[in-house]
Amino acid sequence: MAEISNGMNISQERPARTFSGYVMAGVILLVLGLIVTAFVQFFSGPMKDPDAGRLVVSLIVLILLELLLFSGFYMIQPNQGRAITLFGSYRGTDRTTGLRWVWFWMGKTKISMRANNLISDKIKVNDLRGNPIEMAAQVVWRVVDTAQALYDVDDYKAFVMVQIEAAVRTIGSRYPYDDFAHAEVTLRGNHDQVGAELRTELIARLQTAGITVDECGFTHLAYAQEIAGAMLRRQQAEAVVAARKTMVEGAVGMVEMALELLSAKNVVHLDDERRAAMVSNLMVVLCGDRDTQPVVNAGSLYQ
Repeated sequence: MAEISNGMNISQERPARTFSGYVMAGVILLVLGLIVTAFVQFFSGPMKDPDAGRLVVSLIVLILLELLLFSGFYMIQPNQGRAITLFGSYRGTDRTTGLRWVWFWMGKTKISMRANNLISDKIKVNDLRGNPIEMAAQVVWRVVDTAQALYDVDDYKAFVMVQIEAAVRTIGSRYPYDDFAHAEVTLRGNHDQVGAELRTELIARLQTAGITVDECGFTHLAYAQEIAGAMLRRQQAEAVVAARKTMVEGAVGMVEMALELLSAKNVVHLDDERRAAMVSNLMVVLCGDRDTQPVVNAGSLYQ
């Protein structure tokens, strides 16, 4: 057992001293042969033979030994282990697959080290800007230290559930849900980066229970229902403003190019007033959201 600075005892997995079940099966067959031999000797001799009493005692001892040896067998499948205890004291973990054997008075607790896929419930979290959002995560986790999983937490599966919820709340409150200007790291726009940070947070939280996280990510990420409509209108407004900004920037460049080409090729000479009128007409045509209707001016600009 190793102790950390806060005074808590942290269990550490170590190999258990167990035996091959196939070797012990041979021992059982040998004891069974002795039992059969003792039976044959007992029934083949006279009942009043002085050695009959010793044969009876030998038979009883051998039968009890056979039963005790049978009770020590257990099976370990791939990616499974058995934590061995002696009167409540941890004696190690057996990870050797196949038929195994240990003394019958030692406890054998089975624990799986296979990967577990867990999808958390949807929880409501306030993001960095205080907006309520709904989040859910998918986590692939597995046990790497059987001693810590069994003896340092009460129920390691329930512990995983609670820590996943706590980690999702922590990450959700650390970043805004969205940033239209793309100037910040957001939950929606930086899914891979936030998912990697969630994994780091979970590994740190689950280390106490001897559990690691192989993969994680968000399966649900959305505004809460009470603000979903308002935030949708806000996103639509921001999208319209951004689109208008792009249109104006493009229109200004096109007007500037048109004026430069007209001047360079001497197509027409424009004074400031006519130049302003042309710029106004081009901006209306390029930036308007409706089809333009041509107007023929038969007069002069100055009349």
